Amino acid sequence: MIAGRYRYIAIEGPIGAGKTSLTCKLAQHFNGHTLLEKPEANPFLERFYSDRARYALPTQLFFLFQRVQQLAELRQLDLFHEILFADFLLDKDPLFARLTLADDELRLYEQILAQLRPQTPAPDLVIYLQAPPDTLAERVSRRANPIESRISPDYLAALADSYARFFHHYDEAPVLIVNTENLNPVDDAGDFELLLDRIARLRGRREYFNLAA
Repeated sequence: MIAGRYRYIAIEGPIGAGKTSLTCKLAQHFNGHTLLEKPEANPFLERFYSDRARYALPTQLFFLFQRVQQLAELRQLDLFHEILFADFLLDKDPLFARLTLADDELRLYEQILAQLRPQTPAPDLVIYLQAPPDTLAERVSRRANPIESRISPDYLAALADSYARFFHHYDEAPVLIVNTENLNPVDDAGDFELLLDRIARLRGRREYFNLAA
């Protein structure tokens, strides 16, 4: 049983993977809480996609402060009685920093992160959503978000590769790696049930779920 086994589940993946939609659907299904990123609150994000070099640092720091504040609120939740679903993992935050920041900016970011990192529990499970870069680009285009329309295919490809390398080494929590190219658990009830069953049967520290075309 998922609700009895896991109290804190993080859903991760690059832009277009569907992590926020799946987070909300799982929380609704299990009557749980959500902890969601708020990209619309970042005043630098739109400018970042137009001029990455100039706005990478303020964009990154705004997200860092936002995530640290949200995670600090975990201490107010009773994770022994309530299940929490988050659409981000703080440990992944440096992934974006290394991809976008200049060397001196990265050093500054790492110093700030070391000072701010809250004492929060690791998730009981991380669900990492994968998809090929062209699939991510198609989904981003379909969402028709004005800010996301400026994301280049090259950036999406680099981001997907960085996620893959990050989770290849990540070992702070069990990870279920889900290929979403042929799986739509948000809009397809059958796919959602398949995912729930796969989560319930998870036994190892790292397992894969890949639905063939």
